[in-house]
Amino acid sequence: MPVSRRSFLKISAGAATAAVFGGLGTSLSPTEAHAQLLKLHWAKRTTSVCCYCAVGCGLIVSTARDGQGRAINVEGDPDHPVNGGALCSKGSSIWQVAENDRRLNGPLYRAPFSDEWKSVSWDWSITEIAKRIKKARDDSFMERDGKGRLVNRTESMAHLGSAALDNEECWTLQAVMRALGLVYIEHQARICHSSTVGALAESYGRGAMTNHWNDIGNSDCVLIMGGNAAECHPISFKWVTAAMKKGAPLIHVDPRYTRTSAKADIYTKLRSGTDIAFLGGMMKYILDKELYFKEYVVNYTNAAFIVDSGYSFSNGVFSGLDRKTETYDKSKWAFKKDENGVPLRDPTLKDPRCVLNLMRDHYKRYTVEKVSATTGTPVPEILKVYETFCATGKPDKAGTILYAMGWTQHTVGVQNIRAMSMIQMLLGNIGVAGGGVNALRGESNVQGSTDHCLLAHIIPGYLPIPSSKWETIEAYNKANTPESKDPMSANWWSNRPKYLASLLKAQYPGASLENAYKYLPKVDGDTKLTEYMWLGLWDKVFKGEFKGLFAWGQNPACGGANAGKNRDAMTKLDWMVNVNIFDNETGSFWKGPGMEPGKIKTEVFLLPCCVSIEKEGSITNSGRWMQWRYVGPEPRPGTKPDGQIMLEIMDKVKELYRAEGGAFPMPVTALNTDTWKNAEGEYDANMVAKLINGYFLKDTEVNGKQFKRGQQVPNFTFLTDDGSTCSGNWLYSGSYTDEGNMAARRDSSQTPEQAKIGLYPNWSWCWPLNRRILYNRASVDANGKPWNPDRAVIEWNGEKWVGDVPDGGWKPGTKHPFIMQQHGYGQLFGPGRVDGPLPEHYEPMECPIKRHPFSGQLNNPVAYQIHSEEKAVADPRFPYVGTTYRMTEHWQTGIMTRHVGWLIEAEPQLYCEISEELAGEKGIANGEHIKVSSLRGEVTAVAMVTKRIQPYTIQGKTVHLVGLPWQYGWFTPADGGDSANLLTPSVGDPNTGIPETKAFMVNVMKIEGA
Repeated sequence: MPVSRRSFLKISAGAATAAVFGGLGTSLSPTEAHAQLLKLHWAKRTTSVCCYCAVGCGLIVSTARDGQGRAINVEGDPDHPVNGGALCSKGSSIWQVAENDRRLNGPLYRAPFSDEWKSVSWDWSITEIAKRIKKARDDSFMERDGKGRLVNRTESMAHLGSAALDNEECWTLQAVMRALGLVYIEHQARICHSSTVGALAESYGRGAMTNHWNDIGNSDCVLIMGGNAAECHPISFKWVTAAMKKGAPLIHVDPRYTRTSAKADIYTKLRSGTDIAFLGGMMKYILDKELYFKEYVVNYTNAAFIVDSGYSFSNGVFSGLDRKTETYDKSKWAFKKDENGVPLRDPTLKDPRCVLNLMRDHYKRYTVEKVSATTGTPVPEILKVYETFCATGKPDKAGTILYAMGWTQHTVGVQNIRAMSMIQMLLGNIGVAGGGVNALRGESNVQGSTDHCLLAHIIPGYLPIPSSKWETIEAYNKANTPESKDPMSANWWSNRPKYLASLLKAQYPGASLENAYKYLPKVDGDTKLTEYMWLGLWDKVFKGEFKGLFAWGQNPACGGANAGKNRDAMTKLDWMVNVNIFDNETGSFWKGPGMEPGKIKTEVFLLPCCVSIEKEGSITNSGRWMQWRYVGPEPRPGTKPDGQIMLEIMDKVKELYRAEGGAFPMPVTALNTDTWKNAEGEYDANMVAKLINGYFLKDTEVNGKQFKRGQQVPNFTFLTDDGSTCSGNWLYSGSYTDEGNMAARRDSSQTPEQAKIGLYPNWSWCWPLNRRILYNRASVDANGKPWNPDRAVIEWNGEKWVGDVPDGGWKPGTKHPFIMQQHGYGQLFGPGRVDGPLPEHYEPMECPIKRHPFSGQLNNPVAYQIHSEEKAVADPRFPYVGTTYRMTEHWQTGIMTRHVGWLIEAEPQLYCEISEELAGEKGIANGEHIKVSSLRGEVTAVAMVTKRIQPYTIQGKTVHLVGLPWQYGWFTPADGGDSANLLTPSVGDPNTGIPETKAFMVNVMKIEGA
């Protein structure tokens, strides 16, 4: 009989259930499962969003017995604009994450010096954790620093995670940690895409992916570099193929030949860590051949700005370097300005000190021959890439770039992305359909968790972290509110005082703005912010400077650079709280390889959280789409939603302070946790989402409109700086209005203009103001007419803008298009980064050569490093370049996927890819066990001898590359191997502290007799 798609899925899922759950030995019998799957009309069906990468694929979850039972099926949502029902292998296996007998069924406790876990109650765990928090805070609380400045912080506790939480949970988690006085607050974004924010914000004004997934299909040329979209973000690749079907060539530049390479029209290799050499050569190619979009470059970028005489560049170093402190004086890189402080410009581009001419001079060294000698990429292939992509520098063409951690995880991570950002401005590819610089983020809500700022250097909405230099709110606003006297500059960050005031009122509605600001902990203004970031934090843990650590939905025992050091560091803690779905290498670090439990003092509380399909809330994908998901099955008995866990901990801490007193209790006791709860006193994502959007705290008039107390703020243009509005995050203001939950919308309707490029403005909600393509005012000329009418993003029809939400609603020609920049222009010359205003090639801190052809400066002179830790530079003990990557079947450190039978069967153990040539030199056969070692540690892996990796010719010498996935660990499976991050070094980008895990030096040895 005919079988429909849905019937086929039911039958297939039933068969898979019988096979897989039978193997796991779960109590759900195959027969019962099959019967339930064939009768989905008995089930409750809810929509959710995939919990893995940040493509944000829609799901349909079927829960047995009209929602009273367990999940019986999870499939792709065929109505969803991004995935259209398709799922990758990980998304297809989410059902097995939820229905998994390895999930924790209640809290576990490891006592000091114990060699076993003990099952404990939730009440006991919450109470004991609250006691540890209060003691650590009281014993270490610092009201004023050594200079007498008000700081109100504790340096005895740190927090890590979590990009897997919902937006609402991320916001409440940062509120809890900051109310406790923590300044060491980090999460996954630091070690995956923090350099994205630093680069894109400097270039354009905001730190997010500029376009969105569907828009990739509008491109005339797709360049994937620093990423492997086909394997790491599989559903995103459907939009790459959509563009290719319309004639767009796909270019892939990568150290390895991957599945993305196999689909590419042009593939070429380059040595890991040499991207700026390659991209610098592309800028030289554009400038030499004058392929740039001149009208766009002159009017919309700072190409015409005149740089003052303090700026210079010599032999790899910019002016202003202090080698002793490893810092630059950025004031040396200033623009010339008129009497009003507006930068001087030369629209003719003839002044030798204008930005475009300084760029010509800077990149004249980047000849294709020198690029080839550094990258190992053959000259003809370099030129083919340049010619193909640079053909998009025309009004009727658009090229897009997709990248991921191949660019971000370097000591020049920010400048890697800055280089491509500059190329896209030169070609006029920003703000247009099919263009952009598109960051492929690797966790479901790493974008949202970054927006809500679970990070050491920012607070929600990308506001700077309060510093000891700014003791009062007045001082903070004065230092962090830019001014512009150019009438055409929107200078949007001039609204920062409104956003800070509304955030303070969201956390402390009963306090004055001055007192609420005092409650926020402040970092030391004389210390580099990188010291508070991931690598600096772990160095302090290693030195025994912390009492307690939260690892919330994160596995730093495998996921961070120099993971062996992190594991040793955990032994120095008094206590640790690990919140996760499964036991893992972090929670059980004390019984891992090389550990002696009887000598380890660390108390560990392992708290089991529910999975994504068991809770309600929103997550934000890479394209900034904020999507709502609903409860399918109720949380598994013994587990709790993350929001409920943090609420209970904080309420218990508040109870202790009210009963016992303690160090500066007001930030704790006054925190606004009551508005996070429903009528039953439980954590409620809807209540928090409303708070994040913001509402009026009193009857007031704003922008000529009257509002009542308690009314939702329509959007961030109605926020005030006088305390009459609250908003947990100004960027998300407009997401939950009096009209309802905008993120929950599932309407595919579009106007004809919107449908032409697939904006889907009524599906979910997108920050800011539901704008789908950022900087879209740069897609039109001064009269509001699109550069490319066939793919118009916005257009002025004589009365209003049509299409997307414009990046500022002013009439055409009245404002510069890059409204988040102080001067309104995209920044080719970026004076705000700490390692230079123009990207310059530097070798990784561990590299196979002692010199390169562009200058005498080998490494980034201000890179983050711990000088006592040795680096391998042209070291014969470690002659091969190592790199790490992810694969389709596993996710991040593998905590979830290594517990899923379907996925671990497909990729059961750690392997190391090596070239046939290296294998021949070392006498290694395919499938044999090898040892891969670095200065920091070693791992055992299965040798994968492959043509996908080829030797490089670097400055006339052969250099070999080896690559390992980093998604394994000792905990499970038993013979799966350990983390590749045992090999990676503690060095990082000086702007963001992101570790350099994509280029380091290793040795490879065959294990005889294995």
